[in-house]
Amino acid sequence: MAECVFCTIVRDTTNENIIYKDDKVIVIKDIKPQAKVHLLIIPIMCLKSLAYIGPGQIPIMGHLFVVAEEMARREGITNSGYRLAMNQGEDAGQQVAHLHLHLIGGQSLAAMG
Repeated sequence: MAECVFCTIVRDTTNENIIYKDDKVIVIKDIKPQAKVHLLIIPIMCLKSLAYIGPGQIPIMGHLFVVAEEMARREGITNSGYRLAMNQGEDAGQQVAHLHLHLIGGQSLAAMG
């Protein structure tokens, strides 16, 4: 079975697409952006979906949101607003079996309901 694309990116220490990295996550720009700012916050630990989250992963999940706010600040969209989204499963549009958080903003976004 082929390795997931995010695991390959995480291991590539020379990848120019990584705009942020620490000991828990990396951040890259989405290759098919849905807005002016569309970043992916990806845990280094390969968690295929939310179904794989247990008590031991709570610090990683919290860190995703801390990094999301830091990236929003760096992109200058903290005050204007942004959307955080996580697709869980095929019906939600999850395309890569490696949990990740979308940070979307930089423009007015349509209401979700």
